Amino acid sequence: MEIFRILVLNPGSTSTKIAVFDNEKSIFLKNIKHSNEELAPFKTIADQYEFRKEVILNELIRADINIERIDGVVGRGGLVKPIESGVYEVNEALKRDLRKGVLGEHASNLGGLIADDIAKSLPHAKAFIADPVVVDELEDVARITGCPSMPRQSIFHALNQKAVGRLFAHTRGFIYEDLNLIVAHMGGGISIGAHKKGRVVDVNNAIDGYGPFSPERAGTLPTGALIRACFSGKFTFEEMKKIVNGKGGLVAHLGTNQAYEVEKRVKAGDKQAELVLSAMCYQIGKAIGGCATVLKGKVNGIILTGGIAHDKFVVNYIKEMVDWIAPVAVYPGEDEMNALMQNGLMALRKQVTCKIYE
Repeated sequence: MEIFRILVLNPGSTSTKIAVFDNEKSIFLKNIKHSNEELAPFKTIADQYEFRKEVILNELIRADINIERIDGVVGRGGLVKPIESGVYEVNEALKRDLRKGVLGEHASNLGGLIADDIAKSLPHAKAFIADPVVVDELEDVARITGCPSMPRQSIFHALNQKAVGRLFAHTRGFIYEDLNLIVAHMGGGISIGAHKKGRVVDVNNAIDGYGPFSPERAGTLPTGALIRACFSGKFTFEEMKKIVNGKGGLVAHLGTNQAYEVEKRVKAGDKQAELVLSAMCYQIGKAIGGCATVLKGKVNGIILTGGIAHDKFVVNYIKEMVDWIAPVAVYPGEDEMNALMQNGLMALRKQVTCKIYE
């Protein structure tokens, strides 16, 4: 069997994760933390480009990784324009929109840019991104709201949702594209997607906080109360954004964005913590039920994933609400590096056709 060496890059706000695989075998993994002092000289995330690239290359040198053997470099996709799910070979149009940050500035925008730069310096390497958060497969009916100028947007944990959907199918002897699944990714943000034969036809916008509230996002709020708060004069635009995303959810109620800490409080007898955590679980279960109606009750499985899927209280609460719909599978955590590797490997093996970003 031909062995492909793949370098995976996943830039986050205060860290850069890198990994090297020979096919599915991990031979190097590093999570590089960036201090506030290191990042302070850079006015924008785009300005961090050279710094992050040099850090990556230096770590590979220190680990004695022969980068000349690398066949593919897969970067975490950023906030480009809405695209279909899949693997995209980095081209000039994609690099233009990664630099621009079409839907916002985020460290993940650097992933494809650095991947392309490193790949171009190697003898035969290709650069890819795969399943960025802007994957958009919504059915037209799911986009419409009561205000034509405010359609629903698809921004969610596409990489992990698709990866666990494929894993669920594979371990049961099926093909992902033949199944109807509901996937609940539960982390700092929560996204719940209806996967219909391989396409996420409905999902909440996890960045803006639409849907269930989460450890740090407020979720869907009463519209009237939200409007009154915006025009009360008590909050700036930036403060209102933080209320929705950053200081909402568990943070607003309990002062922490760590679900495991809240679960510890519950076990210690904190009734307020139990009520708030139950409410978050309740909203997740309710949203899963909504996705079941989107799929007209034909659901092959429900998947709970993300960091919060480690918490037994959360998993058990949701299972009691939804296991009558379909079997519930739990895949705790978010193995982004492995998911990016799998997409790059499928592209190098020509098991999938790379899509063209335009």
